[in-house]
Amino acid sequence: MSAGSWTFADRCVSVLFCKFCQQVLSSRGMKAVLLADAETDLYSTDLPPTSTVDFIGNCYHTEMCKCKLMNVACLKCGNVVGYHVIAPCKPCLFSCNNGHFWMFHSKAVFGIDRFDSSGMKLLLCS
Repeated sequence: MSAGSWTFADRCVSVLFCKFCQQVLSSRGMKAVLLADAETDLYSTDLPPTSTVDFIGNCYHTEMCKCKLMNVACLKCGNVVGYHVIAPCKPCLFSCNNGHFWMFHSKAVFGIDRFDSSGMKLLLCS
């Protein structure tokens, strides 16, 4: 599961793209780090990107926590771009988290910061 700093409101909203084919995967991305491993950078979103990714493989969990995870792949090129937290474990659920359960690996996606409706200020998570 992901978290960033203790406040999430100062994080920019990003459009997430697949690094392999440049398909837009989400317009509500946010930079994040793993709760279980603060050295791991990734992106996350709170809304299911149902028209751009699909589940692939079986559910699994890592050695660092017992969250139930499932990989997701880009529907355009088929490459694995991240995972979905199907069921968070209790320690992750009760720790500081932002409710984002869709995670994207920074090696598989890139983000471009979004601007507000004026086009002058970066759009921040709220």
